[in-house]
Amino acid sequence: MKQPISITSVSSISPLGSDLESTWEAYLNGQHYLTKKRFGDQKEWVSAIQQEDIQKINEIKNADPKYRSLDKTVLYALFAARKAVSMAGWQLGDDFGINIGSSRGATELFETYHEEFLANGKNSTLSSPTTTLGNISSWLAHDLKTHGPEISHSITCSTGLHAVLNGVAWLQSGMAHKFLVGGSEAPLTPFTISQMKALKVYSRRGLHEEVNFPCLALEMEKKENTMVLGEGASVACLEVGEKKNALAQIVGVGYATEPLKHNISISTDALCFQRSMKMALGDISPSEVDVVVMHAPGTIKGDSSEIKAIKKIFGGNLPLMTTNKWKLGHTFASSGVLSLELAVLMLQEQCLISTPFQTISDVKKLKRIMVNAVGFGGNAVSVLIDKP
Repeated sequence: MKQPISITSVSSISPLGSDLESTWEAYLNGQHYLTKKRFGDQKEWVSAIQQEDIQKINEIKNADPKYRSLDKTVLYALFAARKAVSMAGWQLGDDFGINIGSSRGATELFETYHEEFLANGKNSTLSSPTTTLGNISSWLAHDLKTHGPEISHSITCSTGLHAVLNGVAWLQSGMAHKFLVGGSEAPLTPFTISQMKALKVYSRRGLHEEVNFPCLALEMEKKENTMVLGEGASVACLEVGEKKNALAQIVGVGYATEPLKHNISISTDALCFQRSMKMALGDISPSEVDVVVMHAPGTIKGDSSEIKAIKKIFGGNLPLMTTNKWKLGHTFASSGVLSLELAVLMLQEQCLISTPFQTISDVKKLKRIMVNAVGFGGNAVSVLIDKP
């Protein structure tokens, strides 16, 4: 990279909470935040925003008549973005860019409008502008009164980290000096859950008996796929160069896509991750990376292929490996930036957050952490951060 990119704030709303203190406390305990919710005549595992935080979202929704028709993906992003901008010391009306992505966009609202169309043969006036994918960043630009570029995109589960890539590219090019990046997702609908079940990746553990952990992300002896969906938004404020208020610095980014054998394929040793991690490392020795926050969705092939890729790249200098999906589920577009938030918090607190399925001792000082994300189509991103 030409020069480091400072992360001057991170903010999220997720099943773990809506501020950094509550999120860190949630990470320190050994509990998961997955719960059973009824969809039609069946119960499924999901990870949902806490009720006290839903009240905060409703306050945003009801404070402005224009916001009452917005989908939760936009409202979650608004909440997280307002906090991130304030924490970074940015002002409303500043000339900063925005890139907030979503894998599925206005999921709940789109399905509601579609049901309305099937029933009545016509739609409400706002059905198009409130479900168009680009409306997330557009509403944030309106709310934050920025005059910079605003970008929306969807690159499946790596969407959030692709937003980070885009922000870094704009900053390195000199076309912007500040960028707000992240992802937002609210996929807890019957149709989306049914789609994941059709792929045969969704967790069936403990639906009819008691289990400790419905999602076995990074548990390598599992005999079944155990992915669980969650919801939320996570964003970060990026600024070019070294900043005194930086929480962490981005010192490397990488990306790669591998050839497909079928619609959701990934190779046995995740060639896309090998290439993205190697690119992110650049001239940095693999031995200098202390932790990899993995994508690790809790599926047999997804977890094992990423571990094999890490072993290929790091060899005898294996970093510690962790993931947060056993605790808060897979939040699609926002998952990568939630992983980035965890990495930043671990650097700040100098504390490793591991999974319940690992025994880790003698943790050294944390200096550099790599964050991975991948989506359908073998579209991988790796971001390397260090402590300023």
